[in-house]
Parts: sequence; C-alpha cells; structure tokens
Amino acid sequence: MAVRSRLWERQLLAWASEGLECALPSGPITRDTALLDRAYAYCDAIARQHSRTFYKASSLLPAAKRQAIRALYAFCRVTDDIIDRMQGDRGCELAAWQRRSLAMPPPSDDLVALAWADTRLRYRIPPRFAEQLIQGVARDLVTTRYATFDELAAYCYGVASTVGLMSTCIIGFSGRDALPYAVKLGVALQVTNILRDVREDWDAGRVYLPQEELAAFGLNDSDIAAGIARSGSRRRVDDRWAAFMRFQIERNRRLYAEAIPGIAKLDPSGRFAIAAAAALYQDILDVIAARDGDVFSRRARPHTWSALPRAVSLWWRSRGASCYTSLPDPDPWLKEEIACA
Repeated sequence: MAVRSRLWERQLLAWASEGLECALPSGPITRDTALLDRAYAYCDAIARQHSRTFYKASSLLPAAKRQAIRALYAFCRVTDDIIDRMQGDRGCELAAWQRRSLAMPPPSDDLVALAWADTRLRYRIPPRFAEQLIQGVARDLVTTRYATFDELAAYCYGVASTVGLMSTCIIGFSGRDALPYAVKLGVALQVTNILRDVREDWDAGRVYLPQEELAAFGLNDSDIAAGIARSGSRRRVDDRWAAFMRFQIERNRRLYAEAIPGIAKLDPSGRFAIAAAAALYQDILDVIAARDGDVFSRRARPHTWSALPRAVSLWWRSRGASCYTSLPDPDPWLKEEIACA
C-alpha cells in the first residue's frame, strides 16, 4: 500500500504559522513572588505525580526551563483531565478552562493558570498554540474514528505538535525553520502512542487508526475486538493485522527520521532531553515490531539497553557546529525509569 501524499503537512504548517503570527502575551502577571513560587511548586508536584518519566527527563533542562516545561505539563494535564476524568458538561468546562488559563492577568486563585501565564510571558509562547491544543483535545468529545491519515495527522497536531511547538519556545530554537521539525516530531510521537494504546483506546470507545487503511488490509473494528479477545491465546494476531502494523510502523519510523534533524536547531541545553524522548518512543516501535504488531496482550515498553545508546547517538548527531560538549548524565532517569514509560 502506497503512502498518501503529504498534503497534511502543508495544513499543519499553516496552523503553526498562524500560531506564530498571533499577538504575544503581555504582563505583568503578579508582583507576589511567593504566590508565583507556590504556583510553580504546584505544577512541579503535578508533573511528579502523573509522569515519573517526564519528570525525570525534564530534570535534564536548566532550572528555569525545567520549571517552565513543568508548568506546560500541568496546563496540558488539566486540559486532558477535563476530557478524561471529569463528569458533567465537559465542553463547557473546557471552554471555561480556556478562558481562565489564557487570561491576562490570570486568576490569582488558580495556581496552574498563574504559573502557565508567567511561563508564556517569559518565553513568549503564542497563546494560539495553547488554544489549538485545547481545540485538539476537544475533538475527543465528538470524534471516535478517523477516516484517513490526513484527518489523524490533524488530530495529532492539536494534541501533540502544539505541545512540541510550545516546548520549542521554552527550550529555544534557531528560527522559523525549526518549526516544521517540531510539528512532525509531535505527529510521530502521538502516532506511536496510538499504535501502543490500541487496546486502551478501544476500551474508551475510540479507534484512532485510519479507517481506510484498516480497510485496505481487510480489517475493521471487529478485528480489533477479536484481537483483544484473543490476547490470552497463543495466536494473538493474524497475518492481516501484522501486515497493517508493519505499514504503520514503517511510516512512523520515516516520520522520526525526517523530524530528528530538527534537534540540531534547538538550544543546546535542551537537545539531549528531546533526543531521549525520541529514542524512547522509537524503541516502543521496535518492541511492537518484534511482537508482529501484537498490541493486545501487553503494553509495549522501551528497553534501557537499546533506548539509551540511541538517545546518545541522536544527541551526538545534533551537535553540529555547537560548542556544547558535555553530555548530561541520563542515569538518574533512563536506567531507573524506562520501565515505567
């Protein structure tokens, strides 16, 4: 099956450009430094509680950027939780959160909104990227299937590429030429999540795999249900599913290969953290491939022995002409935390 033309890339880059061209946030946020410190500490606690791997990975950043990236994480966490955990009118709650989280000045009684507003101001993060993320997350309220990869890529932009673009603002980047790489890496990371989490998404009533590509391999929703039902048997996947997953994995690998050169366009202080994230997620693809596409019986997790050398290799290739020569020590998180990724 041939890969579709890259029309989706032009659309995603247009959205990224739209974000860059919007008005930047202005302050002041608050003169109460103790309150602001408490807000950042609260965001730090959210990151520590909900994602040990992210928390350890972000520790590779300088202190100020580490604080900011954890405020971004907290903003994303609250946004996701409205959709995934909250009862009642989630659309109304999401709209209220958008108004509160993007207000200038932010409400002083909302610690996440306060830290996030300060981060956006300090790192000149266009508010349009945050709006696009909220709009992307809101799709889960109404959409449970995607007909084509183009449609799926648009979803991935909303929930993942926007995070990459905002992270790029925090880390620092060489110029607008870095943005297409951030967009594509976001798509690659989210597609990896989708391939890994087929069973979990099915349990939530969602199938993110493109319907036309499933059909091209003679598959449909009933085959996903059958794969889950067979997860305890010796023969967990059939040849059609294995071929479908090989196609998905190979395209995903190409996306990573096209996105990785963008690491060199980031500020040197953040390159290893991004290289490590990319390495972890590429290793997940390798694990799925080694299982012939079986994502039903158990969750694919990266391996320390393969992800760590890959992270170092990606970082080394990103150095280019930079004078940055000291490699951050990954031991505090990669060797201890990869099993939890």
